Amino acid sequence: MTKKHFPESELIINADGSVFHLHLKPEFLADKVILVGDPGRVSLVASHFDSIENEVESREFHTITGSYKGKRITVQSTGIGCDNVDIVMNELDALANIDFQSRTENEHFRQLEIVRIGTCGGLQPETPIGTFIASEKSIGFDGLLNYYDRRDEVCDLDMEKAFVSHMSWSQKKGAPYVAKASTELINRIAGNDMVRGITIACGGFYGPQGRQLRLRIQDPEQNQKVEAFRYLEPSGRELKVCNFEMESSALAGLAALLGHKAMTCCMVIANRYAQEMNTGYKNQIDDLIKLVLERI
Repeated sequence: MTKKHFPESELIINADGSVFHLHLKPEFLADKVILVGDPGRVSLVASHFDSIENEVESREFHTITGSYKGKRITVQSTGIGCDNVDIVMNELDALANIDFQSRTENEHFRQLEIVRIGTCGGLQPETPIGTFIASEKSIGFDGLLNYYDRRDEVCDLDMEKAFVSHMSWSQKKGAPYVAKASTELINRIAGNDMVRGITIACGGFYGPQGRQLRLRIQDPEQNQKVEAFRYLEPSGRELKVCNFEMESSALAGLAALLGHKAMTCCMVIANRYAQEMNTGYKNQIDDLIKLVLERI
């Protein structure tokens, strides 16, 4: 069978042999990957490494690969938003599974384990500032996964229908999708220290998350509806929306389509329910980083 060839316009490789946006070469990438939004947080994660192999910076994409207690780990920043996660996930997979010389898929599939560490807004009384939340399922307001074939195979279609009905979802918005994180990674990383539930990944920080400054939003009751949403799984367990953030749905959905394991865990820095905000969270998130490094 003829291998698929990826032309220069699809797989863009820089003159130095690195992938277009991330400026990484295949040998720079570890099997275990930690994603962070803030490029500055990459150095915070890497400050715990026992040794560092390489470091690359390009725009919002900052990468360090090193070793932590015998585990080779790459920490990679994505910047903000699902559109950036689209770039990062496709290029990480290309580094792992495409031969840059022949521009064809590698003979053997290489699976990555990817954990995103982020910050979020809590949406329930039991998710106060400082809570760690593991996103078992993520509802994407961004619409990204709808551009990819086979999206239905990796999404919870029943939850999608229930959510659309509950929200009286406007057809003028992109169709929401529900992406599932890796169960194995959730159980390993979340342990007994994190709240588990549904996360909503928004396509923006203001209107899509129900914030209003000078612009009014299409559905003023959006957040109250989100907070009230409940979904009963076939097992009988009830899930509710724990938090807002901006990347988890794209990560979970693209990872599932590409065959990788992925999950998101976030620290609550704002509780939208209580209308509280902590802008001095940077020291506290190091506790979550150290937890993930131990368990990845």
